[in-house]
Amino acid sequence: MQDELAGKFTTVAYDRSGLGRSPAAQGARGLNDLAADLNAFLDQLLPPGERVILAGHSWGGPITRVATAANPGRVAGLLLVDPTDEACDLYFSPPARRLEKIMPVLSRLMTSTGLNRLTARGVLALMPDDAAADMHREAFTRGTAATYRAELAHLSRDLFALKQQPPSLKGVSLTVISAGQTSPGINTERLAALQLAHRVRAGQDGGRHVFAGRSGHLVPLDDPATVAGELRKLLDHNVSH
Repeated sequence: MQDELAGKFTTVAYDRSGLGRSPAAQGARGLNDLAADLNAFLDQLLPPGERVILAGHSWGGPITRVATAANPGRVAGLLLVDPTDEACDLYFSPPARRLEKIMPVLSRLMTSTGLNRLTARGVLALMPDDAAADMHREAFTRGTAATYRAELAHLSRDLFALKQQPPSLKGVSLTVISAGQTSPGINTERLAALQLAHRVRAGQDGGRHVFAGRSGHLVPLDDPATVAGELRKLLDHNVSH
């Protein structure tokens, strides 16, 4: 993604606490905690009065929405890339609740046996060499797995809270990208439900809804040109206004 935008724009990627090279997380890791971490990072990054375009993929969608609502004045635009969204009722279904309980056990098993590395080979093959090397080194440790478990331990609870009180994105330019193809764990029914939820999100918050027609859930890897193109549109829109 950063290669796609190099030259014209300044881009910054960060690892959440407990992931990559960031220090281990302390305390709770619910959605509000992750959003607070992002805002603390932006506090250090941005000079007073400067604004940013935020992009969030998957669970990063809710994180960036909550972070934006807490400090909308510094967010000029928001790009949600195939985001998790509370408007998708499948997240609250009995199978989803059962999966939420099973996932911690599966996570420990896959980490201890090395299956997490094996199942990620297809993803690694799509990444630039330097990013793949970082992922090999950092993404499959017990600490990383524990962080992900903590982040997703209360996913349905956090999504229900968003459903009860959606973050306000008033005044923030918004684009939502939906995957156009099925993926592992996302069949045709789930894909259609997610696409509908994304259309609802864009409509409720005055944004645009677009499709990455050739991509599964990993849109930034499958179709980085579409993501970069939508970021450019958000940037150009804010420059012209």
